[in-house]
Amino acid sequence: MLPIPFLLLLLSSSILSPSSAADFCVADLSLPTTPAGFSCKKESTVTISDFVFSGLGATGNTDNIIKAAVTPAFSSQFPGLNGLGISTIRLDIEIDGVVPLHTHPAASEVLLVTQGAILAGFISSSNSVYYKTLYEGDLMVFPQGLLHFQVQCGSSPAVAFATFNSPDPGLQITSLSLFGSSLPSQLVEKVTFLDDAQVKKLKKVLGGTG
Repeated sequence: MLPIPFLLLLLSSSILSPSSAADFCVADLSLPTTPAGFSCKKESTVTISDFVFSGLGATGNTDNIIKAAVTPAFSSQFPGLNGLGISTIRLDIEIDGVVPLHTHPAASEVLLVTQGAILAGFISSSNSVYYKTLYEGDLMVFPQGLLHFQVQCGSSPAVAFATFNSPDPGLQITSLSLFGSSLPSQLVEKVTFLDDAQVKKLKKVLGGTG
């Protein structure tokens, strides 16, 4: 137990020297982002609306090549998250839908399935593979920066919510980076060991050039 004089010193220090840290840093979306995130709004302009986001209740548009939709609640959609190191998304996957191999360079992810079934997995840096079919109420974690995926399985569309330990986790989809970009086909063939016909077919499907 600390001596009483020392306890009194700590108490008096806390009274005389309050923390200078702000309670929050609501994003000012009218200003450009910085490496540290958005600049803070003036506290006098902050309202309750900055701390509430109502965009995850509706199904996302899955009318696309992967039959999946991500509805984000990052700091650019949800200003109150700025600086807090957290964010979330809604994931909708139609029957036969897939979220291809991708990474989040700036965050780890926890996925919660709320409807249907999703086969999800990731590949470690030592090329070990971890995957499992998740059902309603199941959680899975994807460590930061590792390649991972989600595939709808079962007889109905799937819904899940993911949280990240960053207000802007970043995203890079491997197939789009390779075949939806302007990286020359010869280079893609060299780094993927695919032949010319396969590369050009995938570039045509995903909108790549070169």
